[in-house]
Amino acid sequence: MEKMTYSQALDYLYSFVDYSVKRKYRYSSEVFQLSRVEQFLHALGDPHLQYRVVHVAGTKGKGSTCSMIAAALTSAGYRTGMYTSPHLLRITERFRIDGEEIPEEKFADLVAELKPVAETVPDLTTYEIATVLMFLYFAREEVDVAVVEVGLGGRLDATNVVQPDVCVITSLSYDHMHLLGNSLSDIAREKAGIIKPGVPVVLAPQQHEANRVVEEVARELQAPLLRVGQDWHFSHGSHSLEYQIVYFWSDNDRPQMEAYIDSGCGEEWIPLRYEIPLLGYHQVINCANARVALEVLRNTGLKISEEHIHEGFRNVEWRGRFQILSRDPTIVIDSAHNRDSALRLRIALDDYFPGQKVTLIFGASADKDIKGMFTDLLPRISRLITTRANHPRAEDPGKLSDKASGYGLSVQVEEDVASALQRAISQVRPDEVILVSGSIFIAGEAIRYWEEQKQKNQENQQD
Repeated sequence: MEKMTYSQALDYLYSFVDYSVKRKYRYSSEVFQLSRVEQFLHALGDPHLQYRVVHVAGTKGKGSTCSMIAAALTSAGYRTGMYTSPHLLRITERFRIDGEEIPEEKFADLVAELKPVAETVPDLTTYEIATVLMFLYFAREEVDVAVVEVGLGGRLDATNVVQPDVCVITSLSYDHMHLLGNSLSDIAREKAGIIKPGVPVVLAPQQHEANRVVEEVARELQAPLLRVGQDWHFSHGSHSLEYQIVYFWSDNDRPQMEAYIDSGCGEEWIPLRYEIPLLGYHQVINCANARVALEVLRNTGLKISEEHIHEGFRNVEWRGRFQILSRDPTIVIDSAHNRDSALRLRIALDDYFPGQKVTLIFGASADKDIKGMFTDLLPRISRLITTRANHPRAEDPGKLSDKASGYGLSVQVEEDVASALQRAISQVRPDEVILVSGSIFIAGEAIRYWEEQKQKNQENQQD
């Protein structure tokens, strides 16, 4: 086997078709063939069948839900793999075991090992090879459980070769419509493609159209359906810029919960109470999704105590999602990239920074619903700086500025995220919030710039 450096491994991986940078392609069984992935994995000894799997699909909240499930499993003493995409800063972030990224050298060695096998499977994509690498890495490292996030859709996603212990479908909304369909029912059907016969499904609260489709697929496959908000309930407690409180109880406990509320929270019975550092009401829902999935895993024989769940949830990390990057000045990083997530972001701003002025640094992929995002987000913004990430799909910031006309905003244009942040910081007013959002690529570049500046300041202070 030839040896590869990390950079050589990246070059090789990205030499294949990478649909994450293509704007137009067909999301069909002719293009995305699970048989390719299965052939590849079979040649490696079917590593994806060597551990338990939690499979997570959805439009929003997949990564946060995965991170909470994985954190609780790690706290319970299980060696836990987590696969997510895309990444914020480095591709190694996608492959984690007990929260630690795959080392660059190990990543390169696995790519080198996969290369001769990949050459025997025609038409592989970058994502398919990365997914196979993940399955092999987790098998070699002898994980007990892998928490696996779907990349796109569900039915045809390369991860959909697993035989999971539980499937989770998070919040569904309009995104990738040119691929997954123009109706919520079409999108829901693609996401519900991860459901397996007889395997429990955790379903987040959905609009009626999406709910109906997932219930129909689960019924056809005789997959037990656990509905968050109906079979299991949750409530939002107090919050700060560090943590928020989530209450959780089963439908069987509803009488006790009603008595608890009627008594002014003075009854002996109290609901389960979790403290999470992920902010925003949408994370309360994601926490409930994770908690129900953990309940299913308990029923399969995994020993997960309430103390383990408390510890995992309290210490979970998931960057770039309403993340408070700085308190002086206040800088918030978020990865909202469709209209539904933009609305959730606006609600979070009102919740955590009521009445405060907000400067928005915004960049997005050209194929996103930018008009819809602006409709829900810009009325809350006092000043806008448009920019773009270093990504082939990024929209021109001048065009973003044009699309923002009509909102009565001061709009400035910067060609890169670092310049946009520098301008925002130089112009920041007392009690103002700087918000960076529009895509995960914008969020990642903002975090990278901020961390580099902190490192330089520390080095200057040491000198």
